Amino acid sequence: MTTQLPRIWTVAGVTLMLLVGSLALFWPGIAMYDSVRQFAQALAGAYEDWHPPAMARTWSGLHAAVGGTSEPMFGLQMALYWAGFGLIAAALARLGRRRAAAAVLAIGALPLFLGWQAVVLKDTQMLGAVLAACGAMAWWRLRAARVPVWALIAVAALLAYATLLRANAVFATVPLAVMLFGSGRWWTRLALGLAGVAAVLMVAPLLNHGPLGAASSGVERTEALYDLAGIAVRAPDAAIGFTPFEARALMSGHCVKPYFWDPLGEEPRCAPIMARLRSRPAGELYRMLVAAIVRHPFAYAAHRLAHFNSTERWLVLAGLPGAAPPARSEPNSLGLGNPGAAARGWQVTAGWMAETPLGWPVVWLIVAIIGLAAAAPRASAPPRDLALALLVSAITLELSFGVLSIASDLRYHLWPMVATALATVLLWGDWWRSQRVVRIGGLALAVVLVAGTVARLTLPSPPTGHRDLLR
Repeated sequence: MTTQLPRIWTVAGVTLMLLVGSLALFWPGIAMYDSVRQFAQALAGAYEDWHPPAMARTWSGLHAAVGGTSEPMFGLQMALYWAGFGLIAAALARLGRRRAAAAVLAIGALPLFLGWQAVVLKDTQMLGAVLAACGAMAWWRLRAARVPVWALIAVAALLAYATLLRANAVFATVPLAVMLFGSGRWWTRLALGLAGVAAVLMVAPLLNHGPLGAASSGVERTEALYDLAGIAVRAPDAAIGFTPFEARALMSGHCVKPYFWDPLGEEPRCAPIMARLRSRPAGELYRMLVAAIVRHPFAYAAHRLAHFNSTERWLVLAGLPGAAPPARSEPNSLGLGNPGAAARGWQVTAGWMAETPLGWPVVWLIVAIIGLAAAAPRASAPPRDLALALLVSAITLELSFGVLSIASDLRYHLWPMVATALATVLLWGDWWRSQRVVRIGGLALAVVLVAGTVARLTLPSPPTGHRDLLR
C-alpha cells in the first residue's frame, strides 16, 4: 500500500488542480434559458415540472445557505464532476495503470465536456451526480473490495438525484444500478432493469407533484403531441387526432421538424392547430398515439427515425445549432453573471470540437456497441465489469432517444459520451483480444464517419438562430 500512496496522492493533487482551475476559468458559471427559469423558481419558491423540481429545490437550499446566484450550483456540479474522474483515476493508479489514470483525467479536461460542465443545467447536474456515483464504486470495485454501507448509501442518493433531473435519465441510471449492484443471469438483470424503469416512470411524477411540490405544466403531453403531429403530416388523409385540413396545415406550415418540437407551439402558424389536442388529458393523448402507431406504423417509424438521426447528429447539416456550449449567460435580471474572456476562448475550442466526430453522438453509440461486443464474452473482472455497466447505461439511454425525445441538443448526450470514453479506457486491453469484433465495428464506424462527413459537405447551411429554426 505504501508504494501505491504516491500514485494516489499524485492523482489527487492533479484532480484538485483541475477542479480549482475549472472553477477559476468559468466562475461564476454559465446560465442558459432553462437555468434562468429554474433560478427564478428557486427564488420565488414556486415550482413546476417542466424543469426538474429536484434541481430547483436544491438550488433554493444552496441559495438560502450560502447565498450567491449560479455559483453554488456551478460549484456543486463541478465538484461532483471532478470527484468522479478523480476517484476512477486514483483507483486505476492504485492498480499500477498510470497511463489509464492520466487518460481518465484527460477525458474530463476535454474542452467539449468541460465546456458543457460549466453550464448550470439539469444535464450537467446529472452528469456530475452519475460520475461521482461511478467514481465511488470504482474506488472499491476496481480492487475487488467490498463497498462500505455508507458509500452505497451515498451512491444511491447520487443516482436518485440524477434520476430526478431528467425525464429520460431513468434509462441511464436504472441500467447502471442493475449492472453495478445486480447479480445472476443476463435475463434476470434485464427483467430487473425493465421493472425498475417502469417503477421509476410511475413514481417520479408522484414525487415531483407530491413531496417536491411542483405544479403541472403539461410537459407530459409533449411527446404524444410531437409524435401525433409527426404521424399526421406523413398520413394526412387518415390522421388520428387531426382533420385532413389540420394535418395539411401542419405540413404547409412546416410545423413538424426533426430537430425539435418547438414549432408546434408557434403563434399564429401552428399553435392554433394544436390547441384542441393540447387541452386533452395526457392519458387520452397516449391512447390516441398508440392507435395512430398501429394504423400508421411506417409513418411513425419515418418520423422517429428522422428525429433520431437529428439528435444523433449523423446525416445532418454542418454547423447544426445546439452542439457548442455557450460562452455567456442568457440575459437576465436575476444577477446570473458571466465568466471572463478566457472562458470565451475555451468555448470557441469546445465549439470547434463539437463539429468534429467527437461531437456526433452516433459515433459514441457505435463505439459503445463495439466495446460491449468486445467485453461481454470476456471473463468477469473488476475493470471489465465496471466498463460493461457504463456501456449498458450509455447504450440504453441513447436508444431511448429513438422513442422518447423531442429535441436534438448535444447536452442530452453528455453522459453516454463520457461513459463510453471511460469504458474505452477501462477496456483498452480487451480491444486487442477481440480483433474480429474490432474489425467489423471499425468498418461500421468508418461508414458512419464517411456518410456523416459527406452529408455535412453537401447539405445546405443550417439556420443560425432559434427563430430561424422555428420557420
